Amino acid sequence: MPAPPDRSGHAVSHTPGEVLTLISSGAAATRADLARMTGLARSTVAQRVDALIAHGFVDESGPESGDSTGGRPPRRLRLRTREHAVAGVDLGASHCRVALMDIGGTTLATREDPLSIGDGPDPVLRHVEHTLRALLEEAGRDPRTLRSIGVGVPGPVEFSTGRPVDPPIMPGWHQYPIPEFFASRFGARALVDNDVNVMALAEQRRAFPETRFLLHIKVGTGIGCGIVADGRLHRGAQGSAGDIGHIKVGEREDACRCGNFGCLEAVAGGAAIAGRLAALGLDAVSGRDVVRLVTSGNRDALRMVREAGRAVGEVLAGLVNFFNPDTVVLGGALAAVHDQLLAGVREAVYRRSNPLATRVLRIEPSRTGENAAALGAGILAIEHALSPAQVDRRLAGGIPA
Repeated sequence: MPAPPDRSGHAVSHTPGEVLTLISSGAAATRADLARMTGLARSTVAQRVDALIAHGFVDESGPESGDSTGGRPPRRLRLRTREHAVAGVDLGASHCRVALMDIGGTTLATREDPLSIGDGPDPVLRHVEHTLRALLEEAGRDPRTLRSIGVGVPGPVEFSTGRPVDPPIMPGWHQYPIPEFFASRFGARALVDNDVNVMALAEQRRAFPETRFLLHIKVGTGIGCGIVADGRLHRGAQGSAGDIGHIKVGEREDACRCGNFGCLEAVAGGAAIAGRLAALGLDAVSGRDVVRLVTSGNRDALRMVREAGRAVGEVLAGLVNFFNPDTVVLGGALAAVHDQLLAGVREAVYRRSNPLATRVLRIEPSRTGENAAALGAGILAIEHALSPAQVDRRLAGGIPA
């Protein structure tokens, strides 16, 4: 039987990698399901499935109770996770969180340590390597089962190369070959992205799976925006899409570390608010200090966070009119006091945005919280490891699980 045409009239081959996508997504649970959904001959389905089983991607087992309706019961196909692991790495300004996951998305082990990104790439990445090896040992996984590594960093990244580009708070990281570091030590592909992008991926995949158009606003030391468009991360031509922290806010002239004045980050970022609170004699250096003061009921901190929310909302109103998302998620350090922050954001967005753009819009706090970046980096790694092209490449090269 020839491959069925797609909507453009071109034949679709349904490679083993594409067949695996149907199985891993839960769309197909038996060989009969695959034959029906792809239009492939049963013999071709058998070839595809047998190859996936031989290479350790799929298990086939007897039916669960209640599955049979008479006749020979179908055998169930499931993604095999034991021989395939990935890692999600969240490198923040002052912390390192590593999550070891299987390719089914189950978290096997995690660890977070205080670590300054300003120490430079060599000590920071060696720490990640040591942590990842310890987690593999803790989970009883052979390092050779590590298929890919996702890394989120707090700065601009050229996604095609995985190299940071002039990151303001990452001295010594410009054009550092992060993927090559991990490839030389684990033999695994590393995908590097801005941390807010992987946060957006975590929120969309795990917390808001029905959402196709989502903006994730990270309000921490800096401010950034991750964009999910029609279910996919949108990075722009060079990977710098979503850099909203340097959009000018109204008539403000606060000095920004980028050299300009009135940038959103200089007005509403955690470090900027902490600086204004410190000028009032309060003990505040970072966004975490701002959160501490807000939760203790400090009126100045409460007022400034509400004002910061309005500033974020002013910029977000323009994004809502332009992009028309159905969901906006607020994350980052200041999201820990989301009641005050959200109040300011919602006030500005609903006042300044087009009514049609806000008709079904929801503005919510992050549901993945402090795990967002590590989880999203892990999901990035899983989606690479299970991509049809990657799976087909492994099968074509005869590479076993």
